[in-house]
Amino acid sequence: MSCLLERFVEPSEFTSYEEFVERFRVNIPENFNFAYDVVDVYADQQPEKKALVWCDDNGNDRTFSFGEMKYFSDKAANFFLGRGIRKGDHVMLALKGHYLFWPCLLGLHKIGGVATPATHMVTTKDIIYRVDKADMRMIVAIDHGSLLDFVDEAEEKTAGTLHTKVLLGGKREGWLDLEEEIAKASPDFTRPVGAQATCNGDISLAYFSSGTTGFPKMVRHDFTYPLSHIVTAKYWQNCLDDGLHYTVADTGWAKVVWGKIYGQWICGSAVFVYDYEKFSAANLASMCAKYGVTTFCAPPTIYRFLIKEDLSRYDFSGLKYCVIAGEPLNPEIYERFLEFTGIRLMEGYGQTETTIQIGNFLWMDVKPGSMGKPIPFYDIKLMDADGRICDEGEEGEIVIAVGAEKPLGLFNGYYREEQWTRDVLHDGYYHTGDMAWRDEDGYYWFVGRADDVIKSSGYRIGPFEVESALIEHPAVLECAITGVPDPDRGQIVKATVVLTKDYQPSEALKKELQNHVKNVTAPYKYPREIEFVKELPKTISGKIRRVEIRERDQDKG
Repeated sequence: MSCLLERFVEPSEFTSYEEFVERFRVNIPENFNFAYDVVDVYADQQPEKKALVWCDDNGNDRTFSFGEMKYFSDKAANFFLGRGIRKGDHVMLALKGHYLFWPCLLGLHKIGGVATPATHMVTTKDIIYRVDKADMRMIVAIDHGSLLDFVDEAEEKTAGTLHTKVLLGGKREGWLDLEEEIAKASPDFTRPVGAQATCNGDISLAYFSSGTTGFPKMVRHDFTYPLSHIVTAKYWQNCLDDGLHYTVADTGWAKVVWGKIYGQWICGSAVFVYDYEKFSAANLASMCAKYGVTTFCAPPTIYRFLIKEDLSRYDFSGLKYCVIAGEPLNPEIYERFLEFTGIRLMEGYGQTETTIQIGNFLWMDVKPGSMGKPIPFYDIKLMDADGRICDEGEEGEIVIAVGAEKPLGLFNGYYREEQWTRDVLHDGYYHTGDMAWRDEDGYYWFVGRADDVIKSSGYRIGPFEVESALIEHPAVLECAITGVPDPDRGQIVKATVVLTKDYQPSEALKKELQNHVKNVTAPYKYPREIEFVKELPKTISGKIRRVEIRERDQDKG
């Protein structure tokens, strides 16, 4: 086997979910560092092995081997050290989809810096919050939109820890040029020893979660975290040695480390990066076909737009496997995509604080709409509001048992937020805040965020079920279900709907959609209020911000 999987997992092949759960183990080396123990090993043993295929909307493309990734990441490591970045220092990377994100991330791993990715759409307020929360020492940003202006404005209002600004794409006073700095840096870098060497428990990565509620929390992961994504890549995404995997994600989103580096490279798969300016389902499908993507992962939003395209126009003969995550999968999307492509969508569930927790794996029969079953190294339960473990068919919060040792892949707490950390890590469990139920076959079914569940006339209504019913109607492209206060019922169900291009808002259409939901699901779940909008509020990762809809409705009231 030309990949490195067998270095960390033995056995690496399984014939059933039951065998997977019983026998799967990850061997965690002492002082594991992904940049040295995966990338540099490939560079030494198989330097020409393909690592990354990059393209953009302007006809540009580049392919990087592992030998080149070592070369550029060593140069990046020397650049960071030369500019005063040391072990434990936070560096913000806001590079959109540019290929230099990967050498920068690896270079920070090599020196023990804490990579802190951010979307290129952050504003002045966002940057101030992040710089002060993390004592950010450096920002590396792409020249895109008003991002550089926002960084300059933020610098004047922060606590003063930010000492270096690095620009990708042009010249600007007070900024270093990333490409020039990388070019002139030495390609010779030796793995640090002693106090500057990284340890498994050191923090390597920090994400400001783009949560659907509240202020962003700084989620920290240690140097063992990449190993936990072996399950993500090998057994959920089914990444192939010498294949090409495409996870649709901006580099500011944690989904990038789920699908564009760690597990994929351990499994020997190259990763595909399409750096587009504006999303187009047609362009995305065309690029997948052109470059021969073999495995694919995207949120439901992407699949909703793909199934509206004429997919018969594209050559997907190389595409072997597709997975879906980020929001629950509506069965309608599953059935339509299967009809068009012959490929089952394998749903998975996880969070920025974890890896994949629950999924539909290689050997499992799919129940459309179900998240699947738990991964081997997470002891997952459902817990009710009184702390009781739920039985089959009972709705409860998804929790992960935490013993004396932290489970592989579970985050290391929220940085400088002890109360937030205690709120989710207590009494021997990590509390996800997500509600689900488990059927008699052990499959989990998503209900919604605990805050999103609607209580109407004594009934508990999960938004996902109503959304799934609505999405089956040909007029509905996207929708979000929220609760609206009502003096008689406590709450009523509201649907915020984005229509397909062939439909226009009308009272008659509202009635039609209401009757459709009544016929598809229980009558008490139908939306008594419907609002038509051009688009839904979302996080950078594509999750619908129902909290924003609720807050907007409260402001109207």
